[in-house]
Amino acid sequence: MIHSGIYYPKGSLKAKLCVKGKELLYDYCLKNEIGHRKCGKLIVATSDFEAAQIEKIYANAKANGVTDSRIIEKDEILSLEPNINAIKAIHYPSTGIIDSHGLMKQLETDAVINGTQMVYGSEVTCIKKIDDGYAVTVTDSNKQEYTFTAEYFINSAGLFSDKIAEMLGLKIPEYELSYWKGEYFSVGNGKGKMISGLVYPVPESNTVGLGIHATLDLSHRMKLGPSAEYLPQKNHDYSVDKNKMRGFYESAVRFLPFIEPEDLCPDQCGIRPKLQKPGEPARDFIICEETSKGFPGFINLIGIESPGLTSCLAIAEFVGGMVGR
Repeated sequence: MIHSGIYYPKGSLKAKLCVKGKELLYDYCLKNEIGHRKCGKLIVATSDFEAAQIEKIYANAKANGVTDSRIIEKDEILSLEPNINAIKAIHYPSTGIIDSHGLMKQLETDAVINGTQMVYGSEVTCIKKIDDGYAVTVTDSNKQEYTFTAEYFINSAGLFSDKIAEMLGLKIPEYELSYWKGEYFSVGNGKGKMISGLVYPVPESNTVGLGIHATLDLSHRMKLGPSAEYLPQKNHDYSVDKNKMRGFYESAVRFLPFIEPEDLCPDQCGIRPKLQKPGEPARDFIICEETSKGFPGFINLIGIESPGLTSCLAIAEFVGGMVGR
């Protein structure tokens, strides 16, 4: 998804970098012919309680600089999405979808053109502070070990970013990641044609997840998800449990009355690197240059979950400023 910056606290990195990143990303997609579409998004209320929450979400988005949204009532909702059920909604026309693999391929190409060397299938096993930077030991795909030095170290290791920081001695409780699994079910039997854009429910408390919502890809295939399941053992389980299909159906049928249980099929799964455990409030991105902790030139990016993809180019600019680029 290309998000708009709706849910995040005013002034947070998630809010600022998402709003800026969205515009940078659309420009980048146009310049490099990366598949994308501004299909728009509705956040829908199906009860009076949810309708009251809609007002709060709208106000928060405005505070974050999201200027293209409108609260709409049932008649206008049905003019946009005649097959859904909602009594009130917020319409975000600039929310979109993107070919994420095409984006990553183009970013890789740009990096290589600018002199970057990619080393895949390799593992960082040791980081040491030296006088003029850092000595980094890596084991490659052939189990060969080698060490290189760098003036700057940018730790953007996703699910392993807290462990990379620990290698240097930065074992900080606030940096500890929690793993949250998100599963998707695809919707078949031609039901993808029943919506034209993205349809989201009012999100869960603390934005652990945004609720089971309906997404489309560039081929107009519909998926429901993602869920938000805490993985206390931090296991890398990317399976989709078909036994959860009924729960997905019951979550979505409230606002997608046209779906049937037999339309759903297990699809894909991801794991979010969150900075919150169950019951804890949502946390912001950590993007921190660690001079104050005795490690100048070491930059941690920890907890870069959604809206990390939307924010990616804005994050790059932000980190570039830390290294004088």
